[in-house]
Amino acid sequence: MSEAASELSVLDELPGDLMMWVLIISELLVFGAGLTAFLAVRVTDPVGFAEAQNLLNRTAAGINTIVLVTSGFLAALALPLREAGQNARARLALIAASLLGVLFLVIKGAEFADKAAHGINWESHAFFTFYYLLTGFHAAHVVFGVLILWLVAWRDAPRNIEVGAAFWHMVDLVWVLLFPVIYLLQ
Repeated sequence: MSEAASELSVLDELPGDLMMWVLIISELLVFGAGLTAFLAVRVTDPVGFAEAQNLLNRTAAGINTIVLVTSGFLAALALPLREAGQNARARLALIAASLLGVLFLVIKGAEFADKAAHGINWESHAFFTFYYLLTGFHAAHVVFGVLILWLVAWRDAPRNIEVGAAFWHMVDLVWVLLFPVIYLLQ
């Protein structure tokens, strides 16, 4: 083994940029703390949380899960397409991934509007405080992720695609955790 090869660390093997990984880990910790707090408070009022949860639109949330997972798949395709010299297809995959992110936001916005039309807000019950905080914070990450994907589609260097896709996969992962805990777990 050469001296240069032995000096490589795990950090050198990470795709993309170290600072993006620092951001991703910190965001996962924030969401993890939020979910932990949600579950801890839920223990104090399981009946109230179940009643509030039954007011959610599980179908819309399920569709949003499919939308984000599909979007993540498209973002993952971008780098191999770019490396294969299919730059236009790589950009198209990134743009399609971002448009699915916009669709997620439209569906989530309709869900929020429906709750507001029924007089349900963050003060209605502790469940809804956490619901709006966690899903709203996630929606803000989706907005930021869509902007990153657009920027990466415009400046589609392989390293940019790695960094943008890593952030987008964090957004996917968080939703895949939020969906069952908030919408399904009784």
